[in-house]
Amino acid sequence: MDDHTRDDTVAPPIADAPTGWRAARGPSNGWEHGTLRRAVIHGVRLYNAGAYHESHDCFEAEWYNYGRGTTESAFLHGMVQVAAGGYKHVDFEDDAGMRSLFETALEYLRDVPKDYYGVDVSDVRRALADALEDPTAIDGWAIGLDGARPEATPADYRYAETLE
Repeated sequence: MDDHTRDDTVAPPIADAPTGWRAARGPSNGWEHGTLRRAVIHGVRLYNAGAYHESHDCFEAEWYNYGRGTTESAFLHGMVQVAAGGYKHVDFEDDAGMRSLFETALEYLRDVPKDYYGVDVSDVRRALADALEDPTAIDGWAIGLDGARPEATPADYRYAETLE
C-alpha cells in the first residue's frame, strides 16, 4: 500500500472477503488501497442511480493513482468504460458508441478477480456481454457491490463534486 492510496475512513466490506481486503491488514481498515474502495463505493452507487458522468469521474480520478499493467489500473479503466457506455446508451441513445466502450471494458476486466473491492465483476462482464447483443439488457441493470445493488446518496454526489 502506498500512503497516497491509504484512507482510514473507508469501512471494511459489508459481506465476505473480496479481493483487495484482508482482515489482518490494519491501514485503510483492511483495504490494500483505501482510496480505491472509496472510489468504488461512490462510483457504483452513482452508476446505479443513473449518474453515469459522475460515476465515470469517480473511477477516472482514482485510476490516475496506478501505473499501467496493474490490476487496479485495469479494473478502474474498465469501470470508466462501463460508466461511459451507460452514458452513451441512456443519455445519447448511441448504442454503437456503447458497444465500442463495452468491448474495451471487457478487455480491461478480463483478468480482474470476480469480487474485486466488493464489485461483482463476473456480473459486470456478463451484463456487458449481454448488452453487446441487445443494448436494452443494461436498462435497469445495477452493479453489485458487497452483495447488494446500492444507489447514490447525497454524500456520493458531494464526493463526485470534489473531483471536478
